[in-house]
Amino acid sequence: MCGRPAGVGHNHCVTPRPTVPALLARAVERSGDHTYLISPTDRLTYRQAQQRSAAAARWLLAEGVGKGTRVGLFFPNGVDWVVWWLAVARIGALAVPLSTLYTPAEIAKVARLADVAVLIAPERVLKFDVAERFEAAWPELRAQRSTRLALPSAPYLRRIVFTSGADVPAWAVPWHDAADTVPDDVLAAVEAEVSPADLAVVIHTSGSTADPKGVMHTHGTLVRQTSTWPAAIRAVTKSEGAARILCAMPFFWVGGLLAVTGALHEPVTVLTLPRLEPGAALDLIERERATGVVGWPAFTQRMREHPSFADRDLDSAPLLRDGPLDIAMVDVPDGFPVHRTMSETAGGFAHTDMCIVDDDGNPVPDGTVGELLIRGIGVMAGYNKRERWETFDENGWYHTGDRVYRVAGDSRLFYVGRTTDLIKAAGANVSPLEVEAVIEGFADVAQCLVLGIDDAARGEEVCAVVVPAGADVDVDALTARTREQLSAYKVPTRWVVTTSDRIPTLPSGKFDRKTLRTMVVDGVLTTVDR
Repeated sequence: MCGRPAGVGHNHCVTPRPTVPALLARAVERSGDHTYLISPTDRLTYRQAQQRSAAAARWLLAEGVGKGTRVGLFFPNGVDWVVWWLAVARIGALAVPLSTLYTPAEIAKVARLADVAVLIAPERVLKFDVAERFEAAWPELRAQRSTRLALPSAPYLRRIVFTSGADVPAWAVPWHDAADTVPDDVLAAVEAEVSPADLAVVIHTSGSTADPKGVMHTHGTLVRQTSTWPAAIRAVTKSEGAARILCAMPFFWVGGLLAVTGALHEPVTVLTLPRLEPGAALDLIERERATGVVGWPAFTQRMREHPSFADRDLDSAPLLRDGPLDIAMVDVPDGFPVHRTMSETAGGFAHTDMCIVDDDGNPVPDGTVGELLIRGIGVMAGYNKRERWETFDENGWYHTGDRVYRVAGDSRLFYVGRTTDLIKAAGANVSPLEVEAVIEGFADVAQCLVLGIDDAARGEEVCAVVVPAGADVDVDALTARTREQLSAYKVPTRWVVTTSDRIPTLPSGKFDRKTLRTMVVDGVLTTVDR
């Protein structure tokens, strides 16, 4: 099956000029005093976001930062992250969000891969000193006696800016909100020169292996692809009217960037935390009457297991208490989740040409699983430092490796898994997500992850790692109930019963299936064979 989501055409525009500065200006014009962002210690309206980012943007211009300058942002989730991201976007510079979870070696690697010229950060991030972290990343900094940097290990890095702190190192530039920087009319003229075709952001993908890939998006793609986010989050959280959503995803990856950009399209309030801690999240949800949570199932489970959860007033977000762990499982017809989209489409599919093909590259009909191919104005400009032929095929398609299908009359994609995630059990393909959906439907199971474990006779056997909803579960009973709903070759022949805190996660919040599989194989987790 090939095509575009129903009712969407390439000529559709969400603003007369789809750029981030134009989107922000429209949000202020329509709903300037609406609360845009709330953290445990700060609040920001659209108008305040415009004013504060203008001051930062004018300062950047005065420092010589302009169109195309690659600016690294090293902030935890919060108001400062949003203000500086908007400032960078407003002057046409290229934002490079850096993960605050990075080790010093990873900071140095990504800054070099992205050719970061200016790096902006606060004095402290959570519990660590940023200057110390940067000096560990670039030991040469200690010998620098000028704010004009010259580092062989980061050849394009010229300045590091600290936005807070009384005493900054000799190699850093202190930021100050000065009135004598670039005039407002010059900033306005600069914003008018920002084009939908200009690159806006480089998002570095997360994962457990290899170097992260830098996914590059233009202003036009970022604005268009985030335009459906407000409607989507209302649908998956069953909320009506203006939504107040806890974003339990880092802003420096696509899920968080989708939230802070999507909330500029309509009056939405984004709740955020500098660090994902379940008690603090519940405090914020309860205090601010959040209507839902956007995040990964692992964190939802941590909130549900918090000692105070049962006594919380969560009436404003009913699905947090009673809904599925994974918001992608809301209102699905067959037990497979809705495709959450990807970094390569800036978190949306609205303006993306899609084709679902079989192993020979032929389009498949509705209801048939195949690999998802994407292209069009909703797709990334490319990967940083990769030529186009390395990323797209001769017809312009990007091969995602995702196994999906569509249902007639439904514009959503349903995700079966990555090609590499499918379990080959006795020659038959088993989707872990299908088995997980069945087992998680049992009242005595809180969580389930399904893995393929090497087996001499079957090639791979199906292994289910379950977290009980109560004190324990009966594995024989689970096996019998699963067999009632699935073909015999899909029923797990190996079971692991454990607690949620023993299931590893990646820094992104996704489950770390590779490490979990190793724990099962090495006997770190006790298995029961059936």
